[in-house]
Amino acid sequence: MELQLALDLVDIPEGIKLVKEVESFIDVVEIGTPVVINEGLRAVKEMKEAFPDLKVLADLKIMDAAGYEVMKASEAGADIVTILGAAEDMSIKGAVEEAKKQGKKILVDMIAVKDIAARAKELDEFGVDYICVHTGYDLQAVGQNSFEDLKAIKSVVKNAKTAVAGGIKLETLPEVIKAQPDLVIVGGGITGQADIKAAASQMQKLIKQG
Repeated sequence: MELQLALDLVDIPEGIKLVKEVESFIDVVEIGTPVVINEGLRAVKEMKEAFPDLKVLADLKIMDAAGYEVMKASEAGADIVTILGAAEDMSIKGAVEEAKKQGKKILVDMIAVKDIAARAKELDEFGVDYICVHTGYDLQAVGQNSFEDLKAIKSVVKNAKTAVAGGIKLETLPEVIKAQPDLVIVGGGITGQADIKAAASQMQKLIKQG
C-alpha cells in the first residue's frame, strides 16, 4: 500500500516546500488539477526535478485527446497520468497505449461514473494501471465516502491496482486501510494539518502496517 500526497491549492514553490517536509513519508506526489490549471505542466516538471526519487502524478483528468495529453505529461516527467472513467473507450485505450509507449502509468478517476463495477471491469480489460474511487470535493461536503465503491471495484478487477481519494483524514484512515486499496490519496488530511510532518508520518506508519 502506498501513500500519495495531493497538492491542490499551492503554487510551485509552496508545493516544493511542502513536499520537502514530508518526502520521506510519501511514495507519490500529485500535482492536482487546480495546480495544473494555474501553473501548467511546468509544475510537474519542476516537482520531478526537485524530487527525482518520488513518483509524480499529473492529475489531468483527461476527457479527450488522450494520447496527446499523456505524451505531454510524460515529457514533463509525470510517472502517472489521470483520465476520467467517464471518458470514451477510445480515449482510455489511447491513453493506455501512449502510457505504455512512454513507460508510464494510467490512473482512471471514477468520479461521476454511475455503474462503478461494470465500468471497472471494462477498464481492467483496457489495461489501465490504477482505478481510483474518488469522492469529489462537492460530495464530501454532504458526507459521502467511497468505501463501498472500492469494494465493488476490488470484486471485479483482475489486473488493475485500486486507489482511493477524497477527504481521507488520520481518523478515517483505519477504515480505508481495512478496504485494502493499493494507493491511498490524501490532500488536506496532511496539508491542512498544523504539523504536516507528523500527520504524514502517522499516516505512513498506519499504511505500512496495513
